[in-house]
Amino acid sequence: MLSLEMPFDARALTALDFPRIRDALAERSSTSLGAERARSLSPSNDPGRIARELDEVEDALFGVSLSLGGIQDIRELHARTQDGRVLSGQELLTAAYSLDGAMTVKRAINANSRGPLREVALGLGEHSELIRRVLSALDREGGVRDEASHRLRDLRKRIEPLRGRIREKLAATLEKWADILQENIVTIRRDRYVLPVQASRVGQVQGIIVDASATGQTYFVEPAAVTQLNNELTRLILDEEAEVRRILIELSGLLAADADVPMTLTTIGELDLIASRARLARDWRLNRPEAVTDGTYDLREARHPLIDNPVPNDIQLGDTKVLLITGPNMGGKTATLKTLGLAVLMHQCGLYVAAASAKLPIVSDVLVDIGDEQSIEASLSTFASHLKHLRYVLRFASPDTLVLVDELGSGTDPNEGAALSQSIIETLLAQDARGIVTSHLSPLKLFALETPGLKNASMGFDLETLAPTYALQVGQPGRSYALAIAQRMGLPEDVLERATTLLGEDAGIMERMLEGLERERAELVSQLDSTATARREAEAELSRVRQERESLDMRRNEMLAEASQKAESLYADAVERVRTLRARAQEDSARPRVMQELRELRVAAQKSRPAPVVREERGDPIRVGNVVDVPAYNAGGQVLELRGDNLVVQLGVMKVGVKRRDVRLRPEVKEKAPKSRGLRSGFAGTTPSNFASELQLRGLGVEEAVEELRTAILEASALKETPLRVVHGKGQGVLRRLLREYLKNDKKVESYHDAEPNQGGHGVTVVNVKV
Repeated sequence: MLSLEMPFDARALTALDFPRIRDALAERSSTSLGAERARSLSPSNDPGRIARELDEVEDALFGVSLSLGGIQDIRELHARTQDGRVLSGQELLTAAYSLDGAMTVKRAINANSRGPLREVALGLGEHSELIRRVLSALDREGGVRDEASHRLRDLRKRIEPLRGRIREKLAATLEKWADILQENIVTIRRDRYVLPVQASRVGQVQGIIVDASATGQTYFVEPAAVTQLNNELTRLILDEEAEVRRILIELSGLLAADADVPMTLTTIGELDLIASRARLARDWRLNRPEAVTDGTYDLREARHPLIDNPVPNDIQLGDTKVLLITGPNMGGKTATLKTLGLAVLMHQCGLYVAAASAKLPIVSDVLVDIGDEQSIEASLSTFASHLKHLRYVLRFASPDTLVLVDELGSGTDPNEGAALSQSIIETLLAQDARGIVTSHLSPLKLFALETPGLKNASMGFDLETLAPTYALQVGQPGRSYALAIAQRMGLPEDVLERATTLLGEDAGIMERMLEGLERERAELVSQLDSTATARREAEAELSRVRQERESLDMRRNEMLAEASQKAESLYADAVERVRTLRARAQEDSARPRVMQELRELRVAAQKSRPAPVVREERGDPIRVGNVVDVPAYNAGGQVLELRGDNLVVQLGVMKVGVKRRDVRLRPEVKEKAPKSRGLRSGFAGTTPSNFASELQLRGLGVEEAVEELRTAILEASALKETPLRVVHGKGQGVLRRLLREYLKNDKKVESYHDAEPNQGGHGVTVVNVKV
């Protein structure tokens, strides 16, 4: 297992288009804090961190809906306050609202999180006092409220009446100066109340010129009558401004003193990134990958997440260390290579991946040589640029890295390129590296057929439409299709024949062999598709039959339940009828006959109440209605429900849930004639003197014991015989406890208690029956 966090090759991230993944995350961020983290996201090789981040995404998907809108990045505001600067009211409101939003998120996480996000939310500080002080001191526009301080309230209470007095005096002056005013209005200039006087007549008034219009046609004059009042107003306004500034300084100081603000903002950025990961998983239909430690890669229905309508492919590396994909350009080789690379990078960034399922190792780096990059600065050719990248790949390739090489051997002589490519692949295999190599060099196909750990693959191509299918065909070497395409495009036959001759016999044999393999593969795929279709149809038919059977079983159970209900009704009527007979009967000799009738009615009702039949699980002998022993309770009872690996068992008056493995099926035995026991033997004769007031329940199962007790209480109530001694033994006390649970709910029971120590103590319960 990797233990050190090492940075991944930045060039590899760019070559695999990972910056576009970052951008997609940033676009789904609710805050600038989250977007900033998304754009700086890098893979980790710490297994614990990766698992934790995936758990957090799962919590955000299925546990907590993270709502972070409205939370601003207030780091700059907080830094300014720590430098001693004073924030405006609006800036303080922004800080308070953002911190309040963070605390709202914390409450939501603590209420709904499955666990992982609660750990993250521990970084959200406690800012309640700061928020309360700011919101109580400022209004929604950022103005300081009158209630912010007693002094401010007193100043503002004095200012408004003073304004009123000034306006009253000026209103009186308006009438006197009506002929010399430019307009008959009162206005304010330089925070003083003034009147607009015509410039040509300003010498006719007594007052102070405060301002003039831009045209010089009007002078704004403060009449002498209000000068003292204006002076007083100005003094109060200056005092008010000083008090407002004092309050803003105090609030800014509170923000500066809150040491938890930086951690809260960092945590908000982290939570926003988690929320973006969850949104991306939902938008792109991603699934959680599983980390493995055996170095294998297993992606099913993997898709390139940045391509519209991609063709899903299965990609596997294990026994096959290196997959060699050959074939023509524009067929999807590079996209397949990038699909695997992005899956690994996304997994190690705590992201879900674009695959139906994915098992991936945690690698220390992804080593790539992708694209036609040229180093202009170094004046390197395409081939030289590839060699530079390949040197880096060969230097660091290991079992802990993923190697992705595109178009190996291109940019040079095909023969020399093939030889060099084979040597590079041999080195990668010797270093136990895993990865995908793409190439169009034919000699490498034969090399792959003969080399353990290296497997051929190709991308599908439809000769009818002359278009790639983008389906990965593992085990099938790629073909160039050059001559086939040329023929379909109508090139002269003599040109095609000459080209075939120039290729040579060996090349022709190779092409025909690949064509035959491709044809056989297509036939096999067709057969598999037909088999899969037939299987789906059979499964659908089986499902239909099962549904019909379940419907019939349900109807049967409904009918049985209805019959059982009728039997219970008959039994209840019989009990009521016997009670009536009991009240009317005067002779003791009638009692045994009455109770015998009651027993017969009860037995008939019970026999008419069969257990509901539930479809038996294949291979499981336990079914609804069976009697099982439950060692944990030292008791047995009837199975009421089957719920997968769980059973619901009736233990006396209790229903308990137990595992199948924790019960033992009680062997079925043929019914025997009931033994004389307790009260039942008391009615063998014809006189009430045969009534037995002691009921022996030792050795019985819980269900049987409860039924015996219920019958005994019913008969004792009918005969007005009380008390009843119930002998259940001491043991572990399970039977005693369950019987008493029943007695607690039986309305015919007046009370019950342990027998005297010399008469059985805890092993006997004395039941007082209502008579």
